[in-house]
Amino acid sequence: MSASTAAADLVAEARSKIREVAPREFRATAGDAVVIDVREPSEFETGHIPGSINIPRGVLEFRVDAHPAVANVSDPALSHKERPIVVVCRTGGRAALSAVNLQRLGFVDVRSIAGGVLAWGEAGLSLVVR
Repeated sequence: MSASTAAADLVAEARSKIREVAPREFRATAGDAVVIDVREPSEFETGHIPGSINIPRGVLEFRVDAHPAVANVSDPALSHKERPIVVVCRTGGRAALSAVNLQRLGFVDVRSIAGGVLAWGEAGLSLVVR
C-alpha cells in the first residue's frame, strides 16, 4: 500500500464518521456555527470563508479549546463542546480528519464542508482574500 493510498483510506474512513455539508446548504443553515479553517496560514490568506478562523490542522487539538470563538459562549452554563463547529480545508480531506478528532475530543456538533474552499468558490460563494 502506497503512502497516498493510505492517506486516501484514512480520509475515506473519516468521512464515514462525520457529517459533511454542501457549501450552499451550510451557508443557508450556518446559524451560530464557528467555522474553523484548518489550512496553513499562507493558504488561509489566499482566500477563506468570511468569518472563519484559522487554526492549522497540526495544532488544532491543542488550540481549539482555548480559542475565544469556540469557548466564548453566551450562557456560561453551556459547555463550549456543544457549540456547532464546521471545519473546512482546501478540498475536504484535512477537514474530515480534523472533524473526527474534534468528535473524539468531545465536541458534539461537528460538520465538514464537502469539497472544502474549492467547492465553496465553485458554488459562487464569496471568499475573503488578504
